[in-house]
Amino acid sequence: MKEFLENEEFQALLKAADEIGASGKRFSDIEDDAGHQYVDLVQEGGGVLGVALVGYTYILERVGLRFFSLAGTSAGAINTMMIAALGPVTEAKSEKILDILSRKNLFDLVDGRRPVKKLIQKAIRGESGIWFLVLFNLSLFYNAITRQLGLNPGKNFEEWITEELSKVGIKTMGDLAKLRKQLPSGLKDINGSSVEELEPKLAIIAADITTHSKTEFPRMSELYFADPDSQTPAALVRTSMSIPLFFEPVTLSNIPNQGTTKDKKWIEHCRYSGPVPASVSFVDGGLLSNFPINVFHRSDGGVPRMPTFGVRLSTYREEFSNIIGLKNMMGAMISSMRQIYDYDFLKRNPDYSQLIAHVDADKEFNWLDFEIQRPEQVKMFLHGAREAIEFLNKFNWDHYKKTRGILAEGSKKMK
Repeated sequence: MKEFLENEEFQALLKAADEIGASGKRFSDIEDDAGHQYVDLVQEGGGVLGVALVGYTYILERVGLRFFSLAGTSAGAINTMMIAALGPVTEAKSEKILDILSRKNLFDLVDGRRPVKKLIQKAIRGESGIWFLVLFNLSLFYNAITRQLGLNPGKNFEEWITEELSKVGIKTMGDLAKLRKQLPSGLKDINGSSVEELEPKLAIIAADITTHSKTEFPRMSELYFADPDSQTPAALVRTSMSIPLFFEPVTLSNIPNQGTTKDKKWIEHCRYSGPVPASVSFVDGGLLSNFPINVFHRSDGGVPRMPTFGVRLSTYREEFSNIIGLKNMMGAMISSMRQIYDYDFLKRNPDYSQLIAHVDADKEFNWLDFEIQRPEQVKMFLHGAREAIEFLNKFNWDHYKKTRGILAEGSKKMK
């Protein structure tokens, strides 16, 4: 923890955050008795780049912001669940998350057999001998890819998150639901409007490749579980971070109402009208929506009382891809799938550009480098913190509300 919090640069960033907090700057119309202002938060996926997310949220909490509704995919889903589960809505959580991360050897998440670990290490380090290793262990790798459909089971991740959340009494989604109902004391709208209808939401995005559906947990949990409240939060996050081939997909069996055709709930949630399958497999939600910024969007075009802040980890559409060979083509295809759905929403809703912080950690760090060393983790954390300060200084709540008001008026005239 000391490497993250006590270095000179971070102390300077904390001082800048304290100055912003002391200035009385408005970021939202919703606040509590303690003066915390509330925003919704959406976090992008990006493997180990998620360390930067903690730097970003740490600074926002230091300023006095708290996160009401939360959404995320893959690495963003991990931080989303941690923020949701490590205490009531009114509490700051980032330092707790940082402590958990600082005690974890991230390479333990690579929990495949020894040759798999060696292969991934060589690939990360750019070492030679990869093809010799593959040929020498061809049967192992072939079975892992063709039978398990992934090199790593992902059990270490699920056990890790389960253990950490159990320490604070969150063992099931039912426990989490009770915690999320503990609203801040004196929650109010500074303009005097009622806040009785406000309810903190949670959205973990996964890709159901069996019914070809974008799944949002826990809202759609009733489709996949007979008793949604008994499921562990870690199990839901695991569905979101099933990086294809790197981790085994998550397969759920005993799906409720299996065999039923045109099930009303499936049609309502997913627009799927075929027979309900007996089992469903999930891969990384980032393949469909790596940055689900649309999840809390007001379709009526009204002016929100709290903004939906978003934090991105990856650069996108700043450079073109050179398609030279199969590797480049596959990388470009995956990048397109991960981003195009979210880009389409942002194109149709340009006002969201005022709400998004661009950490762009992938310019300097490898998102699959689970062997990342502590100095690099600290640099990544600081990168997220720096971008948070820049974003907070630029953001203008009144200007954003005016933008939304103009858009709302234009929408009314079109109708």
